[in-house]
Amino acid sequence: MCRARGGRWLAAWLVLLLCSGCATLGRAQRDAAAGIAQAARSTQVDCARADACATPSPVLDMAREVWAASTAQAPHHRALILDHAPDALLLRIHLIRSARRSIELQTYIFDEDDSAQLVMDELEAAAFRGVKVRILIDQLAALRKVETLAALASRHANLELRLYNPVLDRARLPLPMYAIASLCCWRQLNRRMHNKLLVVDGRVGIVGGRNYQDDYYDWGEDYNFRDRDLLLAGPQVAAMQANFEAFWRSPRSVPPERLGDVARYLRRYGAPATPPHHPFRRPERVRALLAQADDPALLRARFVTPALEVGGVSFIADLPRKHREETSAGVPAEPAVGAASRGLLELLQGAQHEVLLQTPYLVMSKPAQQVFRALHAQPSPPRILISTNSLAATDAFIAYAMSYKYKRRYLRDFGFEIHEFKPFPADAPLELGETGAVLEREPDEDVEAEKADAAGAPAALGSGGSLLERRLARRGLRSEPVSEAGRLSPFASSGGLPVRLKRAGLRMGLHAKSLVVDERVGVVGTHNFDPRGDTLNTESAVVIADPAFARQLAASILRDMAPANAWTIGRRDDALLLPGVEYTLAKLSERMPIFDLWPRKYATSYDYVPGPGCPPTSVPPSPFAADFRRCNQPVGDFPEVDLGLKWLGVRLFTAFGSGLSPIL
Repeated sequence: MCRARGGRWLAAWLVLLLCSGCATLGRAQRDAAAGIAQAARSTQVDCARADACATPSPVLDMAREVWAASTAQAPHHRALILDHAPDALLLRIHLIRSARRSIELQTYIFDEDDSAQLVMDELEAAAFRGVKVRILIDQLAALRKVETLAALASRHANLELRLYNPVLDRARLPLPMYAIASLCCWRQLNRRMHNKLLVVDGRVGIVGGRNYQDDYYDWGEDYNFRDRDLLLAGPQVAAMQANFEAFWRSPRSVPPERLGDVARYLRRYGAPATPPHHPFRRPERVRALLAQADDPALLRARFVTPALEVGGVSFIADLPRKHREETSAGVPAEPAVGAASRGLLELLQGAQHEVLLQTPYLVMSKPAQQVFRALHAQPSPPRILISTNSLAATDAFIAYAMSYKYKRRYLRDFGFEIHEFKPFPADAPLELGETGAVLEREPDEDVEAEKADAAGAPAALGSGGSLLERRLARRGLRSEPVSEAGRLSPFASSGGLPVRLKRAGLRMGLHAKSLVVDERVGVVGTHNFDPRGDTLNTESAVVIADPAFARQLAASILRDMAPANAWTIGRRDDALLLPGVEYTLAKLSERMPIFDLWPRKYATSYDYVPGPGCPPTSVPPSPFAADFRRCNQPVGDFPEVDLGLKWLGVRLFTAFGSGLSPIL
């Protein structure tokens, strides 16, 4: 009887939730909410100067010189790889402060932590100076609070905000609503805007992998992303701006005040006076960065002098029509392979000698697999080096489980040399002092931890052990970043967080998306070279056919593959009994769409061990070299990982989750 009543209550609750999630406002109600927001917007402009009181900028001066030297027949460009995360934030702040006319910002994730709040503060200030500011964010990762969205919609006439592809008539999707959207609106929910760019005055732009969240700028306390952006000055910035315009004008881009939850807030509470603003977690770090943002000598040294003059520049990007829902006959359309994917596949098809590919999630789409299989079948196939995450470093273990399933195919059929990023890389472009990860000592920390600390174990390399772990736990700072993969996945609670490791420390996970072909063409963008990027997400990238730039980008990727920073995936030893039979059974199991239960996989992880005859090196070892085993020792399938239940999760998704690979 109790069970029956409980079942009825649960059913009733689900029906109520479904109705509340799908309830929509009428046009008159939306117009009223939009009117409240519009009436509250300030029209005050704090600067009467023609340049909107912009900060003098050596970066924009460089961009204007490049544009002045360009013609339609002979365009000029300068480009700079942004590997150092705090510099990527510093440059964004500086460019926003330097804007005279316009700012376009497009992103997938915009959080409300320190770095994101700082960027939003500067965007608001630019609007009050008289700069036209437009912000476009994918709905699934657009800020945290309805109040924030309502406040920004009501802030200033020069500040416009739109959300891309909102589901269930909401700006925010809490987990119950996400579940409803997964049931009723999966097709719409699964099509996301993954593009990321910042364009200032139509003259200079940034494109790459970074979102607006602390973990992308080395401001995370226990986890940070190893990511990469590109600064570009020159005529192709106009193509970036035009692509933004296409998304901005798409019917899928909706002002938040016209969405149900924000509209209800505005009608109930009115327009907030200002956006919510929490105290900065480390205000001294914010002050230091803002001081640098107005230092012309420092800015010139970091962003102008090292910028390369490059040729062969093109911006490739998908358009919102990639997300078309119907054909002309009114029949649901098949997902289209986007322009960004086609351009990248064409580059790969032309490879002759070497491909360097960096992606956080090694899940290859079918078109990509066909290209790599064809390259490997050539009489003299190019060398294919892959930089990707290990299970210990990844923020999306479900995606890792898919790559784990197909390691044999990647190694044997495609000839991939896979180097998996370590969670505590010894030579990563990370400055511990800029992260704020060093915490104060607790009086009750035990003697053993004190001794370990006194021994000089570097927290940046994760050697602080239980000391840092206890400090983080005691302060409730064990929260991990919400990844792009986790934000989108209905399994975010289990698949969007890094796994637990055997030791504590400030760890890193790879998030850069880059490609170098034959040291002649380099690509930096948003595409993970995965099925989602081909058909479901919209993507963008800058392609530069310039050998000097390609060599510089190759050096950056190879650094992440170096033995100090990555494990190499190689074939494990043959089984002692009937190795041929064991290999055949494993291969058959891998090819099954479900029930891939064979416990022994083709490949495992190896670590380079310096010693006699094995000097320290920064060169990534090839698992196909005849002497590979001489200096490389097997360290198991998931080194550094405290397996626990996550191992079961990896095996379950390896066995049963291959059907999810197109959406991961």
